[in-house]
Formats: sequence, C-alpha cells, structure tokens
Amino acid sequence: MSAPLAAARYAGARTPRVEDPRLLTGHGTFVDDVVRPGMVHAHFVRSPLARARVLGVDAAEALALPGVHAVFTADDLNPGVHEPWYSLMGPGVPDTPRPPLADGEVRFVGDPVALVVADDRYIAEDAAELVVVDYEPLRPVVDYKAAHESAERVHPAYPGNLAGELAGRPADDLADVFARAAHVARETFYQQSYAAVPMETRGLIAEWSPSSGEMTIWASTQTPHETRLFCSRLLGLDEHRIRVVMRDTGGGFGQKAVPQREDMCVMLAARKVPGPLKWIEDRQENLIAAGQGRHEHGDARIAFDEDGRILAAAIDHVQDAGAYPTPWPVQTTAVVGLLFPGPYRVPEGTFSCRSVFSNTTGRTAYRGPWQFESVAREMLLDIAAREMGVDPAELRRRNLLRRDELPLTNPNGMPYTEVTPLETFEHALEILDYEAFRKEQARARAEGRYLGVGTCTYIEPTTSGVGVHATEGATIRIEPSGKVNVYVAGGSSGNSIETTVVQLAADALGVDIADVNTVQGDTAVTPFGGGTGGSRSGSMTAGAIAETASVLRERITAIAAHRLEASVGDIELAAGRARVRGTRGAELSYAKIASIAYFQTEDLPPGVPPGLEASGRYRARSMAIWANATHVCTCEVDVVTGEVKLLRYIVAEDCGPMINPNVVEGQIAGGTVQGIGGALYEHFAYDEDGNPLTTTFMDYLLPTTTEVPTIEYGHLESPGPGAGGYKGVGEGGAIGSPPAVANAVADALAPLGVKITRLPLSPASIVESLDAAARAARS
Repeated sequence: MSAPLAAARYAGARTPRVEDPRLLTGHGTFVDDVVRPGMVHAHFVRSPLARARVLGVDAAEALALPGVHAVFTADDLNPGVHEPWYSLMGPGVPDTPRPPLADGEVRFVGDPVALVVADDRYIAEDAAELVVVDYEPLRPVVDYKAAHESAERVHPAYPGNLAGELAGRPADDLADVFARAAHVARETFYQQSYAAVPMETRGLIAEWSPSSGEMTIWASTQTPHETRLFCSRLLGLDEHRIRVVMRDTGGGFGQKAVPQREDMCVMLAARKVPGPLKWIEDRQENLIAAGQGRHEHGDARIAFDEDGRILAAAIDHVQDAGAYPTPWPVQTTAVVGLLFPGPYRVPEGTFSCRSVFSNTTGRTAYRGPWQFESVAREMLLDIAAREMGVDPAELRRRNLLRRDELPLTNPNGMPYTEVTPLETFEHALEILDYEAFRKEQARARAEGRYLGVGTCTYIEPTTSGVGVHATEGATIRIEPSGKVNVYVAGGSSGNSIETTVVQLAADALGVDIADVNTVQGDTAVTPFGGGTGGSRSGSMTAGAIAETASVLRERITAIAAHRLEASVGDIELAAGRARVRGTRGAELSYAKIASIAYFQTEDLPPGVPPGLEASGRYRARSMAIWANATHVCTCEVDVVTGEVKLLRYIVAEDCGPMINPNVVEGQIAGGTVQGIGGALYEHFAYDEDGNPLTTTFMDYLLPTTTEVPTIEYGHLESPGPGAGGYKGVGEGGAIGSPPAVANAVADALAPLGVKITRLPLSPASIVESLDAAARAARS
C-alpha cells in the first residue's frame, strides 16, 4: 500500500498553461518549422472539375523544369497501397473508396490527380501548372439531397450513391403514439456545410531511410500513434520501422484525426524520392479539399400529451458524405439518431440515418460530428412551444431529466448516467435572469426592437471505451535529480493537454508543478494512445497517470520506510518529500530517494527494483462517460438589414470536477465560437456544377472578436464513473451553440411570423424569411 498524499494542490486550480510561453512568443514547432537535410517539396495537381474521366496526364514539360524531381500519377503511387484501413473502425467495416490519387475519374473540385516533387515549394507549384491533364467532363452529383435518386453514380460500386444506412425500430411501431398525441411538432431542418478551418493547415514530412528500411514522419495530426499504425498498414511495414513525431499542432477539430489521401500520397512517394518529402497545404487547398462537416438535414418529429410532456421522438436523418469521406461516415449519422432524444424524458423513439455520396469534398470528423441531433431537437422544441402557446423554457422544464431519475436508458438504447440536465438548465437561466430578460424583450418590442433568447440543452458521450480509444498509457520517470518526466501519447493541438498532464502528475506524486515536465507526441518514446478526439484526452490521461503514479508512490514509500526505519503506513508524501508522520526531521527528498534507487541499489529494500520509472495503462470503465450543458444566447435582430447582434452568451456545463477551469473554459469558448460561426457566418458553398464558391477568407466568413460576446460560465460538478470523476469537455461548445443562436433569432422574429428551419442565418436569409412571412400574412 502506498503512502497517502496531501490534498491536491493543483487539480481544480487555474494554473497557467505550460504551453503558453513558447506559443505566445512564436517559439512553437509546427511541421512547417521542421527542416531536414536534402529535403524536397511536394505540391498536388488538383482537378478543376467536379467529375470527369482522366484520359491522360502529360508531365513532360513539368519534368523538364529545372529543380523538378518527379511527377507521380495514380499509376505510380496507387499500386503501392498495402492496406488502407483505420484502427478506429477496423478492417471489417464496409468502408468507402480511398485511392491516394484520382484513378480514372476525378470526383470533386480539388481531387488530387498528380503529385509534383521539386527542390522547393515554388518550383513545385510552377511545375504543377505545366502538368497537362486530359479530362472528359461528366455530369456531377452536387446536391446530396437528390443523390439517392440520381442516375449518375459518384462511385460505380455504390448504387443510389448510398454510402450506408442504419435504422432503429420500425417507424410504424410509433404510429399510434403520434396519431393519439395531443400535439405533434414536425419539421425538416437543414444545416449547411462548413469546415474545421484550423489555424494550421494540414502538413506532413516523410523521411525514408533505405539503408535501415525505416520511415520517420513529422505530422500535423491529432493522433500520432494512429498515424503510425495507418502508415504501417499502408506500406506493409512493421510498426517499429515507423516513427511519427507531432510537436505543436495549430488546431485539428477532427479534420486531423486520421490521415487523409494526401497524407497517403506523401507516405507512398517518400520511398521514391531522393530526400525527405515535405507537403504543406495552403489555405485554398484546405478550404476546397481538407473536408467538410455538418452538411445534412433531418425530418424531426416529437409527440406531446395535453400537458406538454413528450410521448415520442423520431428523426430521419440524411448526411452528405462527399466523394471521399474519412473515415466511415455511417457511424456519425447513426449517433445522430441514437442521441436524438437528448437529455429529455422520452418514453418512445426511433430513427433512420443515411449517408450519401456527392461530387464535393469528403466529409470528415468535426467537433461533435453528431451535433445535428441537438440542432434538430432543440429548434423543434422551440417551434413546438410556440405552437402550443407555452414558453420554451417551461416546455423544457416539464421534460428534462433530473439526477434522481438516473441511470436511465433512452428509447434508442443509450444508457445515461451521472448527468445534470435540469440542473444546468436552471443554472444557466438563473445567470441570465430569464424573467427579467422577458420583461426587457417586451419593452423593446414596444419600441420596435426585436430581442430574442434561445437555449440548447444537450447530453454528449465523452471518453469512449471502444476500440482504439478504450485505453491510454503513461510512463513516469523520476530522474536522479528528483525532477519528473511524464510520457504520454498526447500532443499539443490546442487542448492544453500538456498543462493537464503536468497538473495531474504533480498531484499524483505530491511534487511541485515546476518540477514536472511532459514529453508527448513522439511514437518512439511515448506509450500507445488514441490521441485527441471524442473529448477523451484529459479524462483518459488522468486514468493513465493515476495508474502509473500509484506504482511509483509504492516504490518511494517502500524506500523511504526502509531508510527511515519506519513502517510503510507511517509515511506520507507531499512537496517532493517522504515524511514519517509525527516525527520532525524524519524525511527524505525525492532526489535522495532517486539517488538510492539509481546509484545505491544495495540499499534498496527487498523486492524493490532499482530506478524510479514505471509504466501503466488505464482502461475506460464504460462505453462512454456522459457530460452535459445548457447554452443560453440573447440577441437583437435588425429587421431591415437582417443583421444579428449577439448580446449575452451563457454556458452552464457539467464536465465533472475540473482539472483546470482555465482549460475547461477555453475549450468551451473555442467550440462555442465555432458554433456561432456555423449558425451565422460560415458556409462552404458550391454552384450547380460543383464549383466551390468559398475558397478564400474573403468568401468564407469566420466570426471575429467583434461579433462574439463575452462568454459567461456556470459550473456544476457531478463526478463521472472514470478516474477522478472527470468527464470530457472538448466538443460540447460546438454542439450547443448553433441551436442556441438559431433559437434566439427565431424568438426575436416570432412576432413577425418567421419560422427558422435552415442554417446559416445570414442577413440575406433573414430578410428573405421576413419578406416571406410578410407575404404569407397578406395572403
């Protein structure tokens, strides 16, 4: 039994981020900062057409340009693929096609057709302009909503352009419930395509050593170990022949969770070029080819009794998978259906979900990929409340789950535990002073001003206990000096996992936080881990550190007890020292204990191995740990221009005990701003021929500090079932904000007869809705 620790000094504290000094002073190390001897540079030749046959590629003029080493086509790279599957899903999943380079046919504007390798990026770009591709245009499938009925196929092997579908119980089972309900609300909601848009675009350097048969990869990734595994399968190399290094990563948000086709090309081409091969995506490439999220619609319906209590809920959901989704898209659309009942008391429910191909950029994971369930449910609840003449807040109060009703399994099979939906809802409304706002709103309407308030309450799965995400490892070494190094898969991608690890390890070992360092993102030295995704990093790493630190505490305690001639039970650990309880001066510093463990091994007690290094692995204890929150947004809408001005934004969340409130609030803020962008500004649009219309930040609008109000926070803490009671918090902000903003706008415009069922809420779309409502009122 290890010695007890003093009370935690750092968990729960607003400890400054350890990443900040290097990042804020411009001393971070991103992929584009890495320079290798003899490095050559890659640039892709991309399709200008949404769909066409590739009749030929003439690279003669490009190859004649001084400084050009190679121009690779599908014939050169694609045959080198050994196995292109992801650990996340496994080899048995009916996955979608994934050729490295377009093979015979291009399927979206931006589809990579050839890879140019040259001495520098400038030459590579010039050479790409000289590559002549002979295209035979074909009719593209641009509108995913009509793709299933189209005679054209994005991929020949997929009839009806269907990537896959799943469903719950037959809808007919609920027909009587809906028929007998006192009120049924039903609408079809549409959400536009928008993108992760990380600060750092995608990038990769692959260095092949022919003499040793080893590959070293520097990657902008969320998952260094998965990247190594993917490369191993892709090239048919053993894992120990591949090293993946990630240093700083300027945002991922799901887009960098797994390798995409360009990464495959660089890995394959690296064995064919004279030096390390570097590819850095530019912003235009990122916008047209790195992947889309959110493009989907759903027919949502909720049945209520005469008291406004939910009887049943169902959704038929369809999502745009694009041409090359990464990875299998059916999984995320299924989660939309499974979670559609949300944090409400829903006795009956079902769903259907469908993923369809289109000739647009492929769907990728994006911060809460199942987020549409909250968009459809929360917007429909507000519409239902207005139809029934009930305040939307009151309708939610009648149906939100309480803590004393848990555990509970929703009608689609999701087992909820340790959540506080009603409590966070009331807390958020209390922060706002909901009744006071309603009075202010009434006064404003009398003056001709239109204020609105909208909410979203959701429940989300975090810390998945499935597959590659089910375990996380840590290695902790107390050095001979007494300082501590913590090795975890981790990786700095904006989620402050470095700070989190240092805090957790300092508390777990009872040392000063300044004496702890962490090494992350290098597969050569860190334990295997699932990476950043699924709101898992903090809680899973907490478990791995706790498991590992307990081994070291036992060893430290045994050495101290032996040296101080005390019983193990009398040793306590704090401030980097082992003390005999109640005996002044009877103590040893960790440095002294480390000296014994490393250099005076003859003085170790029987059974205690030399050194102070241990590795441990944590296994998630459930399919998911559930977190929840309520978002509240207030706004004012200019009914002449359609401008939306956000007034207040409040998030009351429950992610269990907070390791660091600064980090928690930073994660919430970042996600919330992304969701505000999705509700009001961001739209990755195509014309009818499949040409992208938003290829620069002049066209693709992002929210800035002038559009986003100060975010106010409320914290509830119901411990989850995992280590430390911690829950995930990375994705919730992006889930809750779009419906909260949309509901606020709808509430503001409700007196004018406007019903909102489509995003984004651009000024033009709001003016159009107002005009349509006015015409309907006159008719």
